[in-house]
Amino acid sequence: MFHNLHAFFLKTNNIRIKNKLIFFFIIVVFVPVMFVGSYLTAEFRGTVLNHATIQTSNNVDKIKSRAYENLKVSIDVSDRLMVDTRLSKLIRTTYTDRYDVFEAYREYLDFATYISLFKQISSIRLYVDNPTILNNWEFLNPDEETLKSEWYQRAMAKSISRIDWEYMKEPQIPSSGPSFNLIRKITFDGGTKGVFVISLNQQELNSIVSQEPFASLLLDSNGTIVAAKDTSWVGKNIREMDFAKDLTGRSKGTYEFDFEGKPSKIIIDDLLPGDSDNGLKIISVFSIESIIREANQVNRLGFTIIFLSLGLATLLIYLFASLLSNRLLKLNKSLNKVAMGDFHSTLAIDGSDEIGLLAKQFNFMVTNISRLMDEVRESNEQRNQLLLHQKEIKLKMLASQINPHFLFNSLESIRMRLHMSGETEVATIVRLLGKLIRKNLEIGAKDIPLEDEFEIIRCYLEIQKFRYGNDRLSYRLDIDTDGELVRIPPLIIQPLVENAVIHGLEEIEKGGEITLTAKVESGWLHVEVEDNGIGFTSDRLQDIMRAMDESEDREEHRIGLRNVHQRLILTYGERSGLTIDSEPGRGTRIYFSLPIGGKTHV
Repeated sequence: MFHNLHAFFLKTNNIRIKNKLIFFFIIVVFVPVMFVGSYLTAEFRGTVLNHATIQTSNNVDKIKSRAYENLKVSIDVSDRLMVDTRLSKLIRTTYTDRYDVFEAYREYLDFATYISLFKQISSIRLYVDNPTILNNWEFLNPDEETLKSEWYQRAMAKSISRIDWEYMKEPQIPSSGPSFNLIRKITFDGGTKGVFVISLNQQELNSIVSQEPFASLLLDSNGTIVAAKDTSWVGKNIREMDFAKDLTGRSKGTYEFDFEGKPSKIIIDDLLPGDSDNGLKIISVFSIESIIREANQVNRLGFTIIFLSLGLATLLIYLFASLLSNRLLKLNKSLNKVAMGDFHSTLAIDGSDEIGLLAKQFNFMVTNISRLMDEVRESNEQRNQLLLHQKEIKLKMLASQINPHFLFNSLESIRMRLHMSGETEVATIVRLLGKLIRKNLEIGAKDIPLEDEFEIIRCYLEIQKFRYGNDRLSYRLDIDTDGELVRIPPLIIQPLVENAVIHGLEEIEKGGEITLTAKVESGWLHVEVEDNGIGFTSDRLQDIMRAMDESEDREEHRIGLRNVHQRLILTYGERSGLTIDSEPGRGTRIYFSLPIGGKTHV
């Protein structure tokens, strides 16, 4: 395949550039754009439809939540009435005259109170078998028609904890229309039984679906439409609707079918409140055509723009190919003259593109060879001088790592001790000093083992003990065996020790102590430098911490701490920066932690 492709491209070498550009434009641009456009169009339509489905599902969930809130109010009210002792007394009482009944009704106003408190409820009625009470639209003795009704018999056959929901018309309330009701049995002390019928407010039910963008319905278990965006559907049975056959046997889910002659999607969900034997079915329908109509308009507009753009691009490619071909022909003629030996020939091609630059470079090629060679020679000399200068700077930087003040004081102390004491101790200090100087000079940019850093610090502290005396300065170095070979940046701990000696113990006349600890825990190296010197006040400590985070060195005597802090952060991250604890007269503790082998910030 690769051989055939290579052969094809070789054949195109015989095609003029203008024709080649147009051909490849059609192959590389026109065809892929049309393919991608068609693919994106289909994807866009699918995305819009999926988005509408998701949005409708969310709307169904919202309808379900609001419907549940409405039903829950009725359930809560029935729960309260089930345990209402005043209601139980009213129902169980055998009344001898009508005045007693009216007086009992006048004192018990809980039904009206609940209706006024909860807008979701339109009426509350209790059907009870007590012939001494009077029917007053709230308390009723069931008549023969009610006793034979399916809903009443079904309620009386249930336990008191179970609830039915049904859209119906009560035979004993001829003036009222059908409504959606909670039906629940109640048993009073003494064996008196009754049935609660709590009617839900139809306006509140309709408001649940009235604001939905698509056709939405609430059905009871018999298929009666309890609430609908189109309120004219309320009270009708779903079986009477044209699309009923498409909903028969449908369970919870999303389906496609024809709704009012248009391809549509339907989402079905169930709502079954607690303690209920039946509930509501939620249905939301949206037309696929209405959803993708705008998408089709966008697609048509997009294809129009694509065709116009491709037509304009084809014209521009043709013009550009013609211009490019003519300029290349002029370049070819001039090159032919040079090939024939006419080295005085020049290329008269305007423009600053690749062809124009090629012409200009050709014209100046011969005359500039000598100048370019001189420039190369001069450039090499400058480079050599720069390298030499860099080596000098590096040497000075390495030399400057030794504190001249420290070296001077050390040498002066050696001189005085040489004058006052024997040569054994002096020889030891001189050896340590030479070792310290040599290690500082040998240090480069590479990491060194922790034990080498500790050796440098030990030499430094021994020399300082020599300067200050054993009574004034002592030290303790504690390093884990596991941490000896851990590699760290050079001179990352020594400045902390030097800072503790110079600034912490300078004013201590006796008993100064430096403690250096390094231990490995959970893949981290923890280093701590502690002294029992003069310490810092909290304000001074805040100034030092602030200075370490600044980009410029404003305090020369804190440059060492700042450099160590910045090197740790740049190498290992913010977590590895210096932390300082200090109290006046109690000393100072400086510590940091770095991941073993974890230079993620370099």
